[in-house]
Amino acid sequence: MQGLHLTADLHHCSCASAWLLDAPLLGVACRDAVQAAGLQAVGELFHAFPATAHGPGGVTATILLAESHLCVHTWPEQRAVTLDVYVCNFGADHSAKAQALLDGLVALFMPGHTEQHSVQRGSLR
Repeated sequence: MQGLHLTADLHHCSCASAWLLDAPLLGVACRDAVQAAGLQAVGELFHAFPATAHGPGGVTATILLAESHLCVHTWPEQRAVTLDVYVCNFGADHSAKAQALLDGLVALFMPGHTEQHSVQRGSLR
């Protein structure tokens, strides 16, 4: 149960629009980032939402990790993204891998402004 939960809210992303709109393309980037960070994917789901009156539909990309999960949500009409990386540290400390995964995805989206948070979960008593 012990682990590290990282979140990032990315604003004013200057990346190519495809990263915000194309579910299969974003899926490949997420898989690559997971592998580069040294984490193990065990499942995945990439979903594109339809356009609305507010603009083009965004994407949700989720990768289940042996260590826990990665979730990415895009809002192309706002050029915004939220990232959620959680790793369990029960058998080994995966904190550096979680940070590497988050950092790699932040770089992909090229935000003008980022809000990041880190929470240690499941402390021992």
